[in-house]
Amino acid sequence: MQDLGEFLLFLTLICAGSHVHGSAIINGDLAPEDSMQFMVSVQSKKGHVCGGFLIEEDFVVTAAHCNLELTHVILGGHNWKNPSAKKIEIINQCKHHYKETMSGHDIMLLKVSICLAPKGNNIKTIPLAEMNMNLKENQLCSVAGWGKTKNRGHSVDALRMVNVTIIDQTTCKKSWPKLPNNVICAGGFKTKKGFCQGDSGGPLVCSGRAVGIVSFNKEENCKYPDVPNVYTDIRGYVKWIKDITSKKTCLM
Repeated sequence: MQDLGEFLLFLTLICAGSHVHGSAIINGDLAPEDSMQFMVSVQSKKGHVCGGFLIEEDFVVTAAHCNLELTHVILGGHNWKNPSAKKIEIINQCKHHYKETMSGHDIMLLKVSICLAPKGNNIKTIPLAEMNMNLKENQLCSVAGWGKTKNRGHSVDALRMVNVTIIDQTTCKKSWPKLPNNVICAGGFKTKKGFCQGDSGGPLVCSGRAVGIVSFNKEENCKYPDVPNVYTDIRGYVKWIKDITSKKTCLM
């Protein structure tokens, strides 16, 4: 994971300029075993690539920039290396007109090969935000992931989570003048809490619903003294998601 993470970070820094993909948790805690059972490790043959979350028995949501020869997902445990966790093949990837992160639409649905009926506390789905769901400035939400826990650190095997607060768009655009449409800003800005370079695609959870997808932050600085973290706003894609999950196929 270290070699893969450093390689992806190297490519990102070359291609992305002043921003970098992320999702690892800074100044967070281990997620309780009975929480966030919708979390998914999205993987290639080389190992963990991104986070994701289960929204239907056969669909996972992640970030579009995570499209790196993905082969399978692992879920059913907070430690993705646990032998009891389930490994499920990815059979289709659906993107929404994605080109690159700063152009927006950083969202992807993964169709998996087996229907995963929620079972006890090990596997659960998370409801999506409704299109008209209102988010307020300073509203408390949470984010989780398996990536780095500090600058130049290593990714972790056990899921970590942290609480973050919503940042208004006006403040966010002062830090990100080219902020894409359909995004949410939360955490980072003056808080030293949020996500870091590593595995994107995890959910921003507010009031028990997935409202955002970890997208990007500022390169080389995981303690975020000056910029907000940025998430794709799921509310702008609810119809697209429901169309795909109901028809069980990607839409052109």
